[in-house]
Amino acid sequence: MTKLATIFIFLCTFATFSHCLPLSTSSRWIIDDENGQRVKLACVNWAAHLQTMLPEGLDQQPINNIVKQISLMGFNCVRLTWATYMFTRNSILTVAQSFANNGLHDAQLGIAQKNPQILGLTVFEAQRAVIEEMGRHGIMSVLDNHLSRPMWCCGNHDGNGFWGDEDFQLKEWLEGLDIVAKKYKDLPMVIGISLRNELRGPLQNQSVWYKNVKKGAKTIHKANPNLLIIISGLNYDIDFTFLKRKPLNLLNMRNKIVYEIHRYAFTEGQANWFLTQPLNKFCDTIKKEIMNKSGFLLKGKNAAPLFVSEFGSDQKGMNPSGNLFMGCLLTFLVDLDLDWAFGPCKVIIIPIKVNRVWMNRLGCLIIHGILLEVLNIMQNCNLFNKNSKVNDPKSKKPKYYLLFHPQSGKCLNVATNNVVQASSCIGASRWIYHGDRTSIRLTGTSSCLTTSREGMPLTLSKDCNNSEKNRWKLASNYHISNIDENGKELCLDFDTNSSSNKVLVRKCVGLDGKSNDNPQSQWFKLVSTNVY
Repeated sequence: MTKLATIFIFLCTFATFSHCLPLSTSSRWIIDDENGQRVKLACVNWAAHLQTMLPEGLDQQPINNIVKQISLMGFNCVRLTWATYMFTRNSILTVAQSFANNGLHDAQLGIAQKNPQILGLTVFEAQRAVIEEMGRHGIMSVLDNHLSRPMWCCGNHDGNGFWGDEDFQLKEWLEGLDIVAKKYKDLPMVIGISLRNELRGPLQNQSVWYKNVKKGAKTIHKANPNLLIIISGLNYDIDFTFLKRKPLNLLNMRNKIVYEIHRYAFTEGQANWFLTQPLNKFCDTIKKEIMNKSGFLLKGKNAAPLFVSEFGSDQKGMNPSGNLFMGCLLTFLVDLDLDWAFGPCKVIIIPIKVNRVWMNRLGCLIIHGILLEVLNIMQNCNLFNKNSKVNDPKSKKPKYYLLFHPQSGKCLNVATNNVVQASSCIGASRWIYHGDRTSIRLTGTSSCLTTSREGMPLTLSKDCNNSEKNRWKLASNYHISNIDENGKELCLDFDTNSSSNKVLVRKCVGLDGKSNDNPQSQWFKLVSTNVY
């Protein structure tokens, strides 16, 4: 299993799979309307906004197979994209006509073979068939108004970026939102609609944003008051700073508002920065930037959920900046316990080797041609749905910690022979920690983490009070260190390229903020949770 796969197993472990609908919000949390319990979204993006207006991959596999695999991977929702013109200008267009109009003869033959029942349906009816199938598998749908004209997204001058662009006219946009909200009113597994994906381009204007976002939100709420209303900011879904000065006044639907952001390694042209700057320092900068531009929405009297509705990278290791970025972003997702949607994703067939045998498995093609083998990402995740989220605002139980290694997606565990190792976060060991220079204790025992000298494995000790080597501190936002018997500061370190699962202590890397050496093998997060 790849590193990114195990990371997603960790994230998915805490997604909710059992709840009542509809959903609402309470402060920064998305909740079950009936009992107020938190519902955490763990979604994957599925593109259906391109020229054919059909969810991608239906020429490759039967709908049931695709949806079944999404469920097996552990996702509890799909962010399904759609184009306004599909509903306002192409309401009677059939799937067969759509593929013929685009000259996709081979793909049309594929649909005839894999999903013959949809060829004669309209593109809307085919979309609904997919959404209904997802609902039967317990998968919620977030319907994302990606653009108006069905096409690839996105660019500053593509005519779809902001109100007033050639293909983004207010009246028709509102008409599309109204149609979609009404058409799915009878399907409770459609939990929300996003107003618009990645607002952008030279026409961006804050006054217009306030006016039209309110109109869009009111249109959806009037048509279907059960839906969450998901709102994007400016500059490709990254910037809400203007809300610090003037909050969005939608009090009558305040418990339905969710804000969304996107983040990739290439956001704002920062891809090369990951390769040229000290990683600890740059990740701190990225997190401060996100908190300044959007993270502040989680706090204060106007607090609301923040949904990271697009992010991703190349798990094959072919994109160095993307690999560094993912570790950085995942620490942010874990720290803030955010709702998220991975992707975008295009369903394809991928040959993979399982137990020395080559097999075809469903997979995803991430934007810009990056290959992601996803079947193995979360294949065991649905077995652990009792761990529904990292934090539950209604829980009265005391908090404990998981020790999470973002680069590998593994957690610190104590095996039956008291060996400390990095392994699955499912049912991971629980730890108690009271702050700098205190011990990290295994809950329910008198044992704590200890070490002796550089290069030696981490072990458990019952001498937890008097020895410096048993006292740990957060040496940075990413490192956990102590002082060995020789007075040297050492950091936890897990080599993901090693055949061993043992966690060692080594000389700390990157604490000075000057070194360009990659410190991610030493990144460990104490993840606070109150879910039992």
